[in-house]
Amino acid sequence: MSDVLTFTDRGIYCPAGDFHIDPWRPVDRALITHGHSDHARPGHGAYLATEGAAPVIRHRLGADITLETIRYGEERRIGRATVSFHPAGHIPGSAQVRVEVGGEVWVVSGDYKLAPDGLCETFEPIRCHAFITECTFGLPVFKWAPQAQVAAEINDWWADCAASGRTAMLGAYSLGKAQRLLALVDPGIGPILTHGAVENTNEVLRAQGYTLPRTLRVTPDLDPKHHMKQHGGALVIAPPSALGTPWARRFGAVSAGVASGWMRMRGVRRRRGADRGFVLSDHADWAELQTAIRETGAERIFATHGYTEIFSQWLASEGYDAKVVPTEFGTEDDSAEGDSHGDAA
Repeated sequence: MSDVLTFTDRGIYCPAGDFHIDPWRPVDRALITHGHSDHARPGHGAYLATEGAAPVIRHRLGADITLETIRYGEERRIGRATVSFHPAGHIPGSAQVRVEVGGEVWVVSGDYKLAPDGLCETFEPIRCHAFITECTFGLPVFKWAPQAQVAAEINDWWADCAASGRTAMLGAYSLGKAQRLLALVDPGIGPILTHGAVENTNEVLRAQGYTLPRTLRVTPDLDPKHHMKQHGGALVIAPPSALGTPWARRFGAVSAGVASGWMRMRGVRRRRGADRGFVLSDHADWAELQTAIRETGAERIFATHGYTEIFSQWLASEGYDAKVVPTEFGTEDDSAEGDSHGDAA
């Protein structure tokens, strides 16, 4: 039986349907798992994404792109392939892509996490013969605490900052992580201010019906002295790239925090110039990766980005037919320590 999906220099390709999934070079037809910039790129002839992911993709790539939408679980015939999209639990609208050809099923995970976060659609395990998975945090050291515990840590830090007259500034990517944090924090502590990149995404998601607390956009004409007088004890949510910049220094006495799975690694907080690090990721941890793979029932596993070599070796030791597939994923959100997407991240 031939492979349902192949791996090319443009991305993951389905010969039976003549389409690519999350391609990193321009192609005629692209199926997109979610709106982060390493998966949804400009230049494709036509796009297919979930109804939930489409508004952000249009916001980022332009309203004039040719973009069709599909509901979760809806089957669509493309050439000789049958495709469907299923919740990945990564960010709002994110999906795994199921592809069936001649009775053989392959699933492309995109980015995913298993634990419900109260904001995006919860991960749905899909039975398949082959599973193409990320392993951004594919080491045993990566183990996430319960979300409620992390939320309490962030709220306590914010309250301490407010009591001491400092502004709490939290670095978080503008699509997904920032909105997840907004849904977690206690707005009773003080006002919440947002960087323009964060607020632009908030507006898109609010228009889709996602519930977020009230926020105030930080505009170029905001006066720091007026801010301190009117918005003392505020929480500012901004892309990680904004921390330590002249933009951030306008707020006077600031305590900087970062929310990321990389905060589990020693030294990362210091390299990011943060006073506090909160371990919160929109990717699966070590245990969740194992659970997700086990629930697919797949015997063939392809590791696309993250700790691919180590993770695939562990899979092989467990009896899986595991291989590493080089890709160009992993340049946004927790996929990288830096913020390559700048203010639009």
